[in-house]
Amino acid sequence: MKSAKKLVLAAVVLPLTLGAASAFAYGGKNHHKGPRDECGMGMDRGVMRQLDLTDAQKDQLKEMREANKAEMKAKFADGKEARMAERQAHHAKVQSLLLADNFDEAQATELAKEMVERQTERRVQMLERKHQMLSVLTPEQKAKFVELQNERMQECGDRMHKRMEKSRNN
Repeated sequence: MKSAKKLVLAAVVLPLTLGAASAFAYGGKNHHKGPRDECGMGMDRGVMRQLDLTDAQKDQLKEMREANKAEMKAKFADGKEARMAERQAHHAKVQSLLLADNFDEAQATELAKEMVERQTERRVQMLERKHQMLSVLTPEQKAKFVELQNERMQECGDRMHKRMEKSRNN
């Protein structure tokens, strides 16, 4: 029985390890800094530069970024051990689900709901910060921001379409 569990564990861990190693070898730790990085719906400085912000607006946005940075540092510094314990507990739940003799759909559903809940909380916080930053803009700047975002979405969609065509042809 122990050897069967070891075999299942090896079957799960080996592909993950090889996948991580190949991803690291392909692009290193900063693989997200490529051309796709500019396809997000974020508040990057390139877009903000195109909005002709006043000095007061620039100062407000800088203060917001610094306050958010300080808040995030404090949040991560305070509960580091608690977050680590929470991650380990979650990992243990996932492992027990995957390595059990029978699949427990109720337990899997509960784990998935927990993950969705955490992701939803992070998304809401991110949207709240974006809203605060956009509230600094004038109506004209907001209209230009929307226009720039739409242009970016179109360019990224075109780029993705080209990549899909290229991958189909290979």
